[in-house]
Amino acid sequence: MIVNLQNLQFMLAQDTFDIAIIGGGIIGTAHAYEAARRGLKVAVFERHPRPVGATVRNFGMIWPIGQAATTFERAMRSRATWLILAREANFWAKPCGSLHLAYHNDELDVMNEFIQTTRSVGYQVEIWSPEKTVAKSKTVNPIGLKGAMWSATEVNIDPREATEKLQQYLRQVWNVTFFYQTAIVHVDYPYLSGGAKTWKANHIIVCSGADFETLYPQIYAEQPITKCKLQMLRTVPQENNVQLGPNLAAGLTLQHYASFAHCKSLVRLKTRFARDMAEYNKWGIHVLLSQTHSGELTIGDSHEYGLSVNPFDRADINTLILNYLQRFAKIQNPSIQETWHGVYAKLQNGATSLVLHPTNGVTIVNGVGGAGMTLSFGLADEVAEIIGMDKPSVNLV
Repeated sequence: MIVNLQNLQFMLAQDTFDIAIIGGGIIGTAHAYEAARRGLKVAVFERHPRPVGATVRNFGMIWPIGQAATTFERAMRSRATWLILAREANFWAKPCGSLHLAYHNDELDVMNEFIQTTRSVGYQVEIWSPEKTVAKSKTVNPIGLKGAMWSATEVNIDPREATEKLQQYLRQVWNVTFFYQTAIVHVDYPYLSGGAKTWKANHIIVCSGADFETLYPQIYAEQPITKCKLQMLRTVPQENNVQLGPNLAAGLTLQHYASFAHCKSLVRLKTRFARDMAEYNKWGIHVLLSQTHSGELTIGDSHEYGLSVNPFDRADINTLILNYLQRFAKIQNPSIQETWHGVYAKLQNGATSLVLHPTNGVTIVNGVGGAGMTLSFGLADEVAEIIGMDKPSVNLV
């Protein structure tokens, strides 16, 4: 009997799915949710026993305030989905908002200009006096404080807890099949293979994050994409249930996020930072502070770019982060219990996502940078429409 390759793959296929997702990080998980709630049979393939990449190595901030006008609506749709899933999957989510603190006039100028130039976008922001700011968060350092920009849209989750409970929820409620410890090393649509096992799917979505090497390396080589390494720290739980309140940021953050990039007053602020804080610019440092449901404070971060990521963390970077934090935050117990680094894929052309269709029936979703938690569900909803997930009776190919 003569058996061609495709017939052999079909004979070896373990199961058939409407949607097969390669990568169990937050982008892959969000696509699994969007597919499952549309009535599709979904499988997720994750090479590790559980997600261990950028998805669990971040602040856990849903951060619409950092998104430019073009992606703010996507961020807000993600925010709404996160709050729904927190209730349904029983993980902690706190709509705490954020405060951008100003200790220099040029920082306050950028905040005022941002508010004046984005009124039509939907940011829920206003300028607060130093007195109102300190009343909202006792952690804020009042010395030299000139004011703050309050944003009402930010939400905190603990990414480690949320990821585990969300995937459990998808398994139990939406019947999503998760294949952990299963590295997919070959795709030949409609088949995908990992070792000796093969599966079949009507549509395959590749959400491989910072792994450019395993699948479609030539296509990635043609894209303006690189990797970003960030360093982060976490304190011990704060005593007596001391609450941070809003997430906190300061002047360095204004030059980091795309939402503020259009502000003309940013030039003066950047000039000062280039002169006075060159070491911070060298390592791409801006400093955010958030709190977990256990009372721990998460602090970071730095940004080092390149395809060859340094596996060794720098103590001097962590020192710079902590030194800047002391300028705007008074922490009750600053003892550090954990340090780590994360790596994510970053587009170099200013785009906020990479959605490609390398072959019929295959979609690559990547390049959300450091905004995976913020944009994941909104982006997955858009991709679902692009590939026709809303028509489960129609073959997705």
